[in-house]
Amino acid sequence: MRGYVLFLRRPYAGRLLGATLLGRLPNGMGMLAVVLHVRDDDGSYPLAGTLAAILGLAMAAGQPVLGRAMDRFGQPRVLLPAACASAAGFGLLAGIGAGPLPAAVTAVVVAGFATPPLEAGLRALWPDVLDGPEQVDAAYALDAAAQELLFTLGPLLVVAAAVVNTETALLLTGALGIAGTLIVALSGPSRRWTGEPRASDWAGPLRSPGLRILLLSLACAGIALGVYAVAVVAYAERQGSDIASGLLLACMAGGALTGGIVYGARRWAGAPHRRLRWLLAALAVWYVPLVLAPGLVAMSVLAFASGVFLAPVLACSFTLVDRLAPSGTVTEAFAWVVAAVGAGSSAGSFAAGLGQDLAGVPGAFAGAGAGGVLALACCLLGGRTLRPHAAPVVAAKAPA
Repeated sequence: MRGYVLFLRRPYAGRLLGATLLGRLPNGMGMLAVVLHVRDDDGSYPLAGTLAAILGLAMAAGQPVLGRAMDRFGQPRVLLPAACASAAGFGLLAGIGAGPLPAAVTAVVVAGFATPPLEAGLRALWPDVLDGPEQVDAAYALDAAAQELLFTLGPLLVVAAAVVNTETALLLTGALGIAGTLIVALSGPSRRWTGEPRASDWAGPLRSPGLRILLLSLACAGIALGVYAVAVVAYAERQGSDIASGLLLACMAGGALTGGIVYGARRWAGAPHRRLRWLLAALAVWYVPLVLAPGLVAMSVLAFASGVFLAPVLACSFTLVDRLAPSGTVTEAFAWVVAAVGAGSSAGSFAAGLGQDLAGVPGAFAGAGAGGVLALACCLLGGRTLRPHAAPVVAAKAPA
């Protein structure tokens, strides 16, 4: 736990982590808020699902674009306008409801694409805020673990706000994004941070072969996450239990939170690119048995276990991104991680629906194991590219 203690003692560390989580709550609220609002406006389930999917895809597309802009122009100049634009998109949807359709699509595209890349920006700040690799690794682990709370607390906030009306849920989603972004963007580390000089090419961080392999592997892991989110709903319907889906989502989030805290509490021997193979293998091992879809008690245990290695995989990947990203592209590189997981999750949601139609609940869960195995295969096949040529020196900078 020494790494966490040292991390929390650093100026700005707790503030930046807390504010970033606050500003990222819309990531766990947006899709549900859109679905509830469209349905409340007498829109169909297919329309609600389509608009929610467009929101997610627009968010995945916007993160690398905004990340590249942050590397070039700094954080506040990008974060604040983006947060306001995203909130405006949610506000527009609140005003017009499900129609006219072109306006509703425009609203969710703006809300998603303009989502401020707080996650990527925070990870770019850690080497400047923290003192040494041990604290940075602890921060990555705690960040990866804490983000599971977004997808537990976010939907609860949406449901609570929707008791007033669904317009309030959408407006709250945008407002929380602005609030968290303001705290981050007005902090000293964010205002002082500048990107390193970078080569002039369109590919940016994607010119790194190792980073491309890492992103592909994380996209496959994202497939498993998307599958799980849909499959638990099918499982709950089969069980005839209204609480089963929420319970299984909470169990997986609890496993990820536990795994992330334990992983970051100690220093690990060996290079992170080798460690990632074992973490992905463990992740796949626990995703595969979900296809059995046993009774609720046993399924809850499997759900918890399947989440334990998720946050460590992400934390280890963040360390590799730091080492694989070409100079001047670190924020964009972290934004590509968000985009890869998001795109994989969207594909997994589709795969789960198809699997449910073909083979029932086991078919819905089958894609989770397949995603985990594919993630491991990508890492093993491209393992040589994940070996950084030289680990960067993490230098401490005293906050002003």
